[in-house]
Amino acid sequence: MRVNAKRKLREYGDRIPDAKASLDSWYYEAIHTTWNSQSDIEAKYRHASVLKNGRVVFNIAENRHRLVVSLNYKASIVMIKFIGTQEEYDKINAEDV
Repeated sequence: MRVNAKRKLREYGDRIPDAKASLDSWYYEAIHTTWNSQSDIEAKYRHASVLKNGRVVFNIAENRHRLVVSLNYKASIVMIKFIGTQEEYDKINAEDV
């Protein structure tokens, strides 16, 4: 997959060190795989939440942080929409960010 907005991941990891290793691992997995459908996500990431509009919420750093992405399966593109703490995530609508 091609991940757009990697800079957001890097900047967040620099600001929040306890999330850095998990974000780096997620990024490495994402660029070295191809997700063809939401069932591919569900099979690999049991704790990910698949939402409407191709959105997926990944739990990061033992569930302390959330990563919201938009997936275009046909084009193999992952767009980073939101990265933040559980508390910050609770204040957004993940389907609209």
